[in-house]
This record gives sequence, C-alpha cells and structure tokens, in this order.
Amino acid sequence: MITAAMFLAAAAAVGAFGWSGEVLLLPVACLIPALWALAPTRLVAGLVSMAYFMAASRGLPVGVSIFYSSDIWVGLGLWIAASLLFVTVHTVLWSPKHGWHRPLRYLVACALMSVPPFGIVGWASPITAAGVLFPGWGWAGLAATAIGLSAITTRAWPVAGVAVGVAIALSATAWTDPEPPMGWAGIDTMFDYQVAGNHADFAQHKATIALVRRAALDGATTIVLPESALGIWTPTTERLWTRNLADLDVVVAGGAVVINDSGYDNVMIELTGEGAGILYRERMPVPVSMWRPWASGGASAQFFDNPTGRFAGASIAPLICYEQLIVWPILQSMLLRPDVIVATGNGWWTGETNIVPIQKASAKAWASLFGLPLVIAFNT
Repeated sequence: MITAAMFLAAAAAVGAFGWSGEVLLLPVACLIPALWALAPTRLVAGLVSMAYFMAASRGLPVGVSIFYSSDIWVGLGLWIAASLLFVTVHTVLWSPKHGWHRPLRYLVACALMSVPPFGIVGWASPITAAGVLFPGWGWAGLAATAIGLSAITTRAWPVAGVAVGVAIALSATAWTDPEPPMGWAGIDTMFDYQVAGNHADFAQHKATIALVRRAALDGATTIVLPESALGIWTPTTERLWTRNLADLDVVVAGGAVVINDSGYDNVMIELTGEGAGILYRERMPVPVSMWRPWASGGASAQFFDNPTGRFAGASIAPLICYEQLIVWPILQSMLLRPDVIVATGNGWWTGETNIVPIQKASAKAWASLFGLPLVIAFNT
C-alpha cells in the first residue's frame, strides 16, 4: 500500500511539474515511462497513468465549469472521462516482463495516444519534450526522444534518466523562445466572451481593427489574430474588414466561425484590403464543447485535411487551440515542411488555470524541435 501511494504521488508530481506551462519543464514528463514500467502490478500501472494524466490536465474541471457556467461537478466528470482512454491504453499494454516487452509496449502506447481515435484525447504526451531535449534536430530529435522514452522503461532506466538530465541541462543553458519571422506579429487580446456561444460584435470588430492598424504603424506587414477574433464570418463582416484594411499594406489572419449544413467550421481567414478567403479549417476542435459527432450543431473535424496553408506567400503549419495539446496535427504538418508555425487560441474560458501557458509551451517546443519561426496569438 505504501509503495503504491509513493508511485501515485510521484506520477502526480511528474504530471504537475512537467505540464506547468513552463516549456523548459516539459522534459520532466519523460519520467512517467519509468514509473509506469516499474509499477509492481497492472493496477498500480493504471493508477500511475491516471495520476499523471489528471495532474497534467488539472485545469480542465475549472475551465469546463467556466465554459458551461456550471458547477465544478460537470468539469470533474469530464476530467475523469477524458482520462479513461489514456489510462485504458497504458493499463492494457503494461507488462510484468522485463526485456523487450516493456519498451516496445510503451512505444505502442505512445503511438496510439498520438493518432486518432485515442489521440483525440492524447494530451500530455512526453514526446512533446523533444523540442526541449533536441532543439533543431527535427525528425531525428523526435526519434531520439522516442528511443529515450522506451529506454527509460528498461533496467537501464538510471542511465537513460541521466542522459535526459544532461540533454535538459545543455538545452536550458542555450534556450531561446522561437520568434516570429521579420515583419510578422501575433496580437493578443483580452475580450471577455462571458457566455459560451457569444461571438464578436461590432464593437469588438472595431477594437480589433484598431489593434491591427496600430501593429501596422509599428512596422508589421503580416498580422495574426487569435481564434474567434473575427466572429461568425459573413459577407457583411468581410466588407467591414476589407474596407478598413484598404489603406494598409498588410495581410491579416484571424479566427472565425463559418456556418455549414451540419454545424460550423472553426477556421482561419486570410484578409487584405482587396478581399478574404478561408486559409485553414481546424482539424481537431475541442471534443464535447465544440466537436460533437453524436449531435448536429457542433464544429466539424477535418482530422487529416489541410495540414498546411498558404499565408502571405509562406507555407504555414496552423494550430488552433486544442491542436496544440495533441500530437498528430503538428507532426502531419511537419511532413510537408512548412516555413512557419502559427498557433492561435481563445482562452477566455480557462480562468486562472494553466491551460493557455501549456498550449503556448507545447507550440514553442514543437517550433524549437523543427527550428521554425513561431507566431502566437491568443485571446485570454
């Protein structure tokens, strides 16, 4: 009983510190494979997985309660439900045998939690730490991290742990956050939507246009706005924006909602003074609150469609909000070798939690891994 409690406490600490929202602490999550592998029983391995996942996603209950204007119990229910796939995969694949079984099974678990259907809730993947451990290494860094994660499940885990520690120390001494390309700017906003389903009104559009004009005066020529900044996209909204951009030599990308036959698409719109067009349709909206395949009226999920987009003459890897927390969208985008990563979000519902810092830390880690410029724009 004491041993099990120690494993659970350690797993919770790894989840809490690794997913604190500080990018340089992401490699702490690399310790979870060792705790999983060293668990004395399958039950303890499952509880270790749950403790880690729930600690890493601890902001969810509060965020859900704010989003739905409900009491905390709704958030707690979704929090527990969201952990079940992660826990099930890691519990089933745990093995009491030493040798090749454990590292191979952990890699399978990691892979399953990186792609649909399990990867839809594949938050807190330790593989995200690759960008901190091996900045600029690209796919080789991803492979090296995967090898390290599998090695840490073997009897050689102390050696693997030391290697990870050395990589962390070397990275920390030279770490710099990825920057936007010259002339690009991400604009953060603080619009309070208060009630889920509210969208940008005329006053918000005018305030956002003023922010764009100010950025243009400061020298920005390519401007990124947060998710939902443009509200529900209509011909009237397009006319408002194009008329206000007509005298500016800028290209703007902003988040919007486009109504379709079954619900809506969460998109990025490209705007100039001459017109507008859809730049990107979100591949994976937030499950339950946005993506509800069992009911009409929710956001569409494109899954593997449009992994990159053309914006201001560059190929971009777009990541809208939830896509920054999971693995396959960014890796799919990287297969097409984009020039810039563009990460946007709307965190009005996250309150005082660390959800937005975690999203930003993940985006920074992926940009660092592939050595790409990063533009971030959030509404908080």
